[in-house]
Amino acid sequence: MLALSQLSLNFQLKQSNALYDIPLLYAMLCLLGVGFVMVTSASMPVAERLFNNPYHITIRHAAFLCMGFVLFWISTSAPMTWWKRCNPYLLLFGLGLLVLVLLIGREVNGSKRWIPVGPVGIQAAELAKLFFFSYIAGYLVRKREEVQENLKGFAKPIAVFSVYAFLILMQPDLGTVVVMFVTTVGLLFLAGAKLWQFFALILTGILLVVLLIIFEPYRMARVVGFLEPWDDPFGKGYQLVQSLMAYGQGGWFGQGLGNSVQKLQYLPEAHNDFIFAVIAEELGFVGVVSIILLLSTLVFRALLIGQKALKAGKEYEGYFALAIGIWFAFQTMVNIGASAGILPTKGLTLPFVSYGGSSLLVMIVAAGVLQRVDFETKMASKQATSRSGSRGGKR
Repeated sequence: MLALSQLSLNFQLKQSNALYDIPLLYAMLCLLGVGFVMVTSASMPVAERLFNNPYHITIRHAAFLCMGFVLFWISTSAPMTWWKRCNPYLLLFGLGLLVLVLLIGREVNGSKRWIPVGPVGIQAAELAKLFFFSYIAGYLVRKREEVQENLKGFAKPIAVFSVYAFLILMQPDLGTVVVMFVTTVGLLFLAGAKLWQFFALILTGILLVVLLIIFEPYRMARVVGFLEPWDDPFGKGYQLVQSLMAYGQGGWFGQGLGNSVQKLQYLPEAHNDFIFAVIAEELGFVGVVSIILLLSTLVFRALLIGQKALKAGKEYEGYFALAIGIWFAFQTMVNIGASAGILPTKGLTLPFVSYGGSSLLVMIVAAGVLQRVDFETKMASKQATSRSGSRGGKR
């Protein structure tokens, strides 16, 4: 017991002296590692069929990971003053990307979401999402009192969101719009918006989502398939039925790595949106809980970093970190909920685990931003401590 206490004390001391958030870094690296293994396992059958090479998707995923580590280093090195100064320009750049994708974007499965750049495609909505969160954080710093006191300050960011949402729905991509909406509402609430404004916005958002579902046949089909998947197991409910079968076969410890049956071209998007179902089948309940704990650690650390930054007087950094934490949390819930039949099917990746170039790269950049916020907050607190200590010595 004494040895364990000493180890715990040593870890806490190292954590307090570390320049970056160690649990956040470990959680991200573990998720990336698990994601690489599971993408390899889940993608081999479809890669063999489409590209005549079972490792085609694995090689691409590895290339994205390499690019991701470079971007992670850049984002941890870039000072937060750069993000704060450039966030209006980044917002306009994101807007330009959303317009550009509608003009020259590549269409895949009926959606025009990717801007072709050589052998890869840039998903405009992923970049626009990060730039929008940076803008909202900056707006809340500049107009916090206005947001708290009158409707005008509350309505301005909603107007900007509406423009972004319209362009993203034109692709169409309702899932990204919902993630952005929930994150925006969460930030406005944390910034001190009045409760009646908060609830009015939520009710309006729910109403609009319902209308978007009702008036779009393919979205309505997804909802019907979600509510009664077994009524049409080979039609509207096919994907969810196959996903639930994967969960059912997993048991406590799973069928073993590589032994999934559903990935053998029964479950569509097994390496992407529905990778959690393959994890459940191959690694079982223990694997599912482990992934959820890693993702929970990631979200918790993001929110904690944001809270610490706000307490240290770094409002922009704090709101940006909180936005990233809410984004990671909600996207995780939607992805897992959709594959488990708790929520309607939505095309959102599982953070740091699913295959998906733009989504993976943008989330790695966001994790780098979190580390930078934590670094600058710690440095500011150390400088404040040293100043107070020097004043005390002069006395």
